[in-house]
Amino acid sequence: MQFHRRQIIKTAMFGTGALLLPDWVRAADLLGARGFTHGVASGEPGAHEILLWTRYVPTAGGVADVAVELSETPEFARAMAAGTMQTGPWRDHTVKIVATGLTPARTYYYRFIAPDGSKSPVGRTRTLPADGQQPWRAAVFSCSNMPFGWFNAYAHAARNDAFDCTIHLGDYFYEYAPGHYPLPKDSLAGRTVLPDANTVHVADYRLRYASYRADPDLQALHARFPMIAQWDDHESANDSWAGGAQHHDPATEGDWSVRKDAAMQVYREWMPVSEAPWKAYDIGGLATLFRTETRLLGRTQQPDVAPLFQAADPIAALKAFRDGAWQDPAATMMGSEQEAWLASAMQASVKSGRPWQIVGFGTIMGETVMPATAQDWVRGQSEQAARYVGSGIMAAKLGLPFNYDNWGGYPAARARFLRSVQAMGGNTVVISGDSHNAWAYNLRQDGQATVVEFAGHSVTSPGFEHDVGVAPQTVAAGLVAANPELAWCDTAQRGYMALTVTPQAVTNEWVMMDTIDQRNAAGRVGHRATVRPGRHAMEA
Repeated sequence: MQFHRRQIIKTAMFGTGALLLPDWVRAADLLGARGFTHGVASGEPGAHEILLWTRYVPTAGGVADVAVELSETPEFARAMAAGTMQTGPWRDHTVKIVATGLTPARTYYYRFIAPDGSKSPVGRTRTLPADGQQPWRAAVFSCSNMPFGWFNAYAHAARNDAFDCTIHLGDYFYEYAPGHYPLPKDSLAGRTVLPDANTVHVADYRLRYASYRADPDLQALHARFPMIAQWDDHESANDSWAGGAQHHDPATEGDWSVRKDAAMQVYREWMPVSEAPWKAYDIGGLATLFRTETRLLGRTQQPDVAPLFQAADPIAALKAFRDGAWQDPAATMMGSEQEAWLASAMQASVKSGRPWQIVGFGTIMGETVMPATAQDWVRGQSEQAARYVGSGIMAAKLGLPFNYDNWGGYPAARARFLRSVQAMGGNTVVISGDSHNAWAYNLRQDGQATVVEFAGHSVTSPGFEHDVGVAPQTVAAGLVAANPELAWCDTAQRGYMALTVTPQAVTNEWVMMDTIDQRNAAGRVGHRATVRPGRHAMEA
């Protein structure tokens, strides 16, 4: 599959500010690009600072000093210098400059200036509020696999002036070689990525980011809003943990620690992020948002239950697992250091009087088992889907989940988090990604309503609809009926979440795109859920 030819540059108008965005890109264009190659981005917003990103490659390669300037108007009538950075091949020519001394809750425009006087496209960003409790709104994304479709969710959000920020909960790209996931039959023409292999080495990860960041709709999103980003597994390898990954073969791909370090290095080069592995963001007196790390630094290995189904007595083997290894208190998603930090930082937010504590996790926390009716979903489908569902139904009869790569594999760690939330009071909302489907959970611990979780559907990666042969409503109804914590779900549509925070409520909208098969930014709100202070459960 080859890239189509492209129109090199087009102008997209956002209000009064013009942004130069690539309309399309061929794989070969990425290798020899010069100048400002991938637009601009911003992130790590604070009340008085913002991190600004670009990539600049001099005509002759080598080293360049790149400056950035800000203005409160898109015409830069009163521009102010915000810093200079030297970049070069050791960091893939990326530039990250933190602008300080800014005004809270203020929109700024920014652009980078090369040594030859050339200028980058203009970006727009916004600082966080310093005090007060004015409403705050964020677009929340996860799971964007380019070969599966167009990034219409990014385009839809980029055209919405109501957002103050974007949040990416992980799987910003996928590490697979073309033709693996998706398979060729499911790949959209023209959405091929580089390199033509799994991303293993520094050069591989850099080229994969270059492929994704050439997408015009992703560039538009980054140029429009600051992003708070965290990685999940596919920024390194599928089902990764501190000591390895399901999609890593040491025999052919070398030491996992080398690959993991490469993935983290390049993520920090190409994303508008700080070096901090986790962080708290104060949204004035309204809320504190917590960015976590639940993959590469502290996570212990996920339980492997597949061999249990091959045992002479699978039920006995599953029972022994349920009552033993599954409950291991040493199993952790975050590691003890981060667990302690998060509990302390959340408690400080509660004591400060902020109404809301919002925690971003890469994977779902809600308890989810496979419904017995799911056997009807996969009749006539693939043998692999039938085995997966059959195993899930068997496990569900014993109270076991079907996914152990999310919090379902770490029940003791989940209980520690929820009990800490109960002890500190306040109002905690969890936002999560990874599953490709849309979910709304009322999480309980020790019989008490504790946390509301809004879990986002994917930008493009397929959900249940890819492997079942029944109507989506049938799947959703079966899942809700089988899972007491689950209030609602949608397992067949792609898009993003729109989160609105006010002193009186946190409301989440699941925005559903009309299609990902063509470049079309049309979408609609498919579902809305609200939680109010002191309720710890969604309104019916």
